[in-house]
Amino acid sequence: MNAKERYNLWVNDARLDEESRQELTAIAGDEKQIEDRFYKDLEFGTGGLRGILGAGTNRMNVYTVRRAAAGLGDQLIAEGADACQKGVAIAHDSRRFSREFAEDSARVLAKKGIRVYLFDSLRPTPELSFTIKHLGCAAGIVVTASHNPAEYNGFKAYGADGGQITPATADAVLRRMSEIDPLGVEMMDAGEAKEKGLVSIIGGEVDDAYISHVLSLRPDPELLSRTGVKLKIVYTPLHGAGNRLVRAALARAGYEDVTVVKEQELPDGRFPTVKSPNPENPEAFTLAIGYADRVGADVIIGTDPDSDRMGMMIRRDGHWTPVTGNQAGCLMLEYILRAKKPAPDAYMVTTVVSTRMVDAIAKRYGIEVVRVLTGFKFIGETIDRKEHAGNHHFLLGFEESYGYLTGGYIRDKDAVIATLLACEMAAYYKSRGMSLFDALEDMYKVYGYYAEKTVSVVMPGVDGMEKREKATADLRACPPAEIGGRRVLEALDFKQGVQGLPKSDVLLYKLEGDAWVCVRPSGTEPKLKIYAGVREETESAAQESVSALSAAAAEFGA
Repeated sequence: MNAKERYNLWVNDARLDEESRQELTAIAGDEKQIEDRFYKDLEFGTGGLRGILGAGTNRMNVYTVRRAAAGLGDQLIAEGADACQKGVAIAHDSRRFSREFAEDSARVLAKKGIRVYLFDSLRPTPELSFTIKHLGCAAGIVVTASHNPAEYNGFKAYGADGGQITPATADAVLRRMSEIDPLGVEMMDAGEAKEKGLVSIIGGEVDDAYISHVLSLRPDPELLSRTGVKLKIVYTPLHGAGNRLVRAALARAGYEDVTVVKEQELPDGRFPTVKSPNPENPEAFTLAIGYADRVGADVIIGTDPDSDRMGMMIRRDGHWTPVTGNQAGCLMLEYILRAKKPAPDAYMVTTVVSTRMVDAIAKRYGIEVVRVLTGFKFIGETIDRKEHAGNHHFLLGFEESYGYLTGGYIRDKDAVIATLLACEMAAYYKSRGMSLFDALEDMYKVYGYYAEKTVSVVMPGVDGMEKREKATADLRACPPAEIGGRRVLEALDFKQGVQGLPKSDVLLYKLEGDAWVCVRPSGTEPKLKIYAGVREETESAAQESVSALSAAAAEFGA
């Protein structure tokens, strides 16, 4: 069935709500719009669904969400009565329609006889991961599109371990979804579901347990009382789910001087004060910088809409400068290793596209570095595998895209944990008369100046996927002998399987002079992502080298 035929089926189906029908009727003569909305179903992978809000099979709407919830529910039914009784925990962020999508998911599952624990209002994604294990659930759902722009939303599915579902489970859910008519998914009445005990509303009692867990992960819980240091923090939740939980955790940890950016404090799925609610973008901190200057802050902290990513700004020569995800990860690792002597089998986990500076830090302290594919689910899977093998000495997991985790009980990146760790680091160095920038500079003097850069080549539309796949196929057909004037020493093709990692459309080039380049299609956005990293003896040399190398590598997407 082609896009036009699917469009006609939807627009003429009596079960379609009137608002969606009007939206589709308005594009009746726009073949490009019809093609983009209906040429495929919104893809369901290990991260679930993510897409632009709107009517159509390739859009996020109540019908695609209900279909995904039904597919997950059918998979739990296939796993047995015990899984259905253990049930599903559901959370959501501040995005448009997030509450509606969460409630509809709960009603779909209840209709299938599956127990549901639905949060009373928005919550951070990592709290959902915690809740699954805390309540002993069989699965979890969080409605979020993380740091994407306001026109996006998503549906993420989690397993009993608190991590995103495995590729095998995702494939099973997808097969079941393929048999489901999105316009015909049945739901139980919300009142009936609560009366029958199939949907339970959860709230403060889980929050308290979650924050207690977060506080237990501090490397040095007595630091503030022992040193008497007073840290000034400016925090922005960027209109998202972090506001209450981040502030509560900071307060219970003893941080008394916390200024919240009022214009970005309350949940708002339009994200009216920023172009994109992403703490990776320095522009998102514009308002926070004004606050920080007025109060004389030591550090600025920002969390994204579902509070799984954390970004920092620190002072350098009197000006506020962003801390990259790689820099923050290295600062965290160094601080954790300083705070407590690691066990002989201690390890940290990062990705193939993250800084090589962690290898130098790990070598100095004698710990193992495990590298995985991009996607925090792979970090969670590594923790799970190590624990089953008897190793409970996980120290830190991080991605260059501003995701961090300690502890290992939670199996997704956690901006609440990361915020407390960042503030403890800042307080530790302040007690020694240093800023976080001073600490970073000291690390560069010890390990060398590392610099990394990511270039995203946007390839939208129906043919975007083909362009992204062709770019990596062309590189396989004609491998580069050099990139940016640096000879390729080794080319790793993860589609062929590398170091026991899952096969993936990722190419990694190790170059002369401690440099590297990685190319991969984005799994969640219409982009070809190109990563480059270097190590030099000075900051200026590192910045010049990485800029030149990333520019040369970006030609792969031309």
